[in-house]
Amino acid sequence: MLAEGELRSLLEAVRQGSLSVEAAMQRLSQPAVAELGYATLDLQRAQRCGFPEVVFAEGKTKEWIEGAVRRLREAGQDCFVTRVNEEQARHLAACFPEAEQDRLARTFWWPAAGERPAPQGRVCVVTAGTSDLPVAQEALVTARVMGAAVEMIVDVGVAGVHRILRQRDRLAQADAVVVVAGMDGALPSVVGGLVSCPVIACPTSVGYGASFGGLAALLTMLNSCAAGVAVVNIDAGFKAGDIAARIARRAAGAAPVPAPRSTPTDPACSSP
Repeated sequence: MLAEGELRSLLEAVRQGSLSVEAAMQRLSQPAVAELGYATLDLQRAQRCGFPEVVFAEGKTKEWIEGAVRRLREAGQDCFVTRVNEEQARHLAACFPEAEQDRLARTFWWPAAGERPAPQGRVCVVTAGTSDLPVAQEALVTARVMGAAVEMIVDVGVAGVHRILRQRDRLAQADAVVVVAGMDGALPSVVGGLVSCPVIACPTSVGYGASFGGLAALLTMLNSCAAGVAVVNIDAGFKAGDIAARIARRAAGAAPVPAPRSTPTDPACSSP
């Protein structure tokens, strides 16, 4: 079922002659899900949540990912895949050479045909160290794909706090800041004391033994004394970038996704 606002736009397009009756019928007959045998794709997530379903590549065969991408394209939807390994990346590049891949972020991005709207809202991604870059790049690519303008500030951890203090003007221009840090995980508290916008803290598994694979950073961030800091899971660059883009776009005046008139029967909105 289309959301009320999208259905109205569809009918207006038919009335004005910019969309054929056949194209409108095809859109209205779009199924709620696509059953692939190995996956059940949610084809109405864009109507509910503002962006199509995202494919999490970890643990999936390259053929499964290829099949999911092909089905999303058949439905006229954007295709975004995260945590793509080297074997999967080579296979996807051979199948879909038009798509964009970022090997640092481990992402695959193939937008639907047509002109993309201008970015709305500003997201700044900050890393405590260079070793945090893979997770930070996943956050940056995700925020860009989700429609926000993005920039990165790299290697400004609390071991040299003057480095982040030099970036206060850039931070002040952001609608949302993602802070990616491992080891002691202290940087989000510092940034949270410098900006008025929300800060999304993303702990990484970077660090020596007592960091416990990112658990130490996670606990530090959860105990932040800065009021404007919220925390995502360890190494969850996608989640941090997604949340930051939603905040930034809304802050910039992006229209919310209209709520459907009735409760849809497909699964609730979730991470990939």
